[in-house]
Amino acid sequence: MPQAGSITYLKLIGTMFMWGGTWIAGRIVAQEVPAPLAVPAIRFLLAGLVLAGVALASEGRIPRPETASEWGIVTGLAMTGIFIYALCFFYGLKHITAGRGALVVALNPVLVALGAWLLGQERMNPVKLAGVAIATLGCLTVIGNGNPLALLHGEVGIGEWLILGCALCWTAYTFIGRQATKTLSPLAATLWASLIGAGLIGFAALVQGGTDFAAWSWRVWASVIFLAVGGTALAFTWFADGVRRIGAAKASVFVNLVPVFAVLQAAVLLDEHLGLAVLGGGLLVIAGVWLTTHFSERTA
Repeated sequence: MPQAGSITYLKLIGTMFMWGGTWIAGRIVAQEVPAPLAVPAIRFLLAGLVLAGVALASEGRIPRPETASEWGIVTGLAMTGIFIYALCFFYGLKHITAGRGALVVALNPVLVALGAWLLGQERMNPVKLAGVAIATLGCLTVIGNGNPLALLHGEVGIGEWLILGCALCWTAYTFIGRQATKTLSPLAATLWASLIGAGLIGFAALVQGGTDFAAWSWRVWASVIFLAVGGTALAFTWFADGVRRIGAAKASVFVNLVPVFAVLQAAVLLDEHLGLAVLGGGLLVIAGVWLTTHFSERTA
């Protein structure tokens, strides 16, 4: 595994700040655009083109997968972290606020740790298991808007289920990304996953119809550009590089910062204010995630 330096950790923090911002951009799009699938299609197309330009400038060529296995892996990245994630993300944000959505997805490192255990990559111990339980309780509290039993009572709406789907998609993307960067550079993996994902979402957008680009406000277009350049081209590449250098479990610990950045940005930019019970649930998620991931390296 390549050696990680301070620049790797700074890039991961920057990635989480930008991913926190994607919840604000996504909420704006979801609220203002009736048929939002064209937005992620443009987002990932622009991201792919930006990355292709970066590759040409830095390497003099556009890297691409060479084998059927590599094409299969980048297609897996596109399906999980881009296509299905985008469906869950934009339609979920039509129903719940950006801050709550980000707190739900904060559960992702716990899902990664559980996945690593089930795949035989990490061992489970009582402390990590306690972290899983605490994080799950916190997530149920956030999903239930302060009531951790809401899910059991059938009181959870489609928005919460869709955002939970985002967490599952990102868990799959993290593990597939680790496999991808064994033979592909993070830039190449992100570039082709973005282009394939853009094609899949673009086809779904054409089937959906109802897109009127002329009616999009400057806020929507600014959100699209941010999602493409910051939230995808830079952030996805930096995260893939972090996974390659420090591993999936350790890189996913930084996802704890996403809900913090998202809640702060939502309060400033969208005037969102979460209830104390929801914020308490978010703190439980972060505490549980810390317990789950803190011992990953020493018990692996």
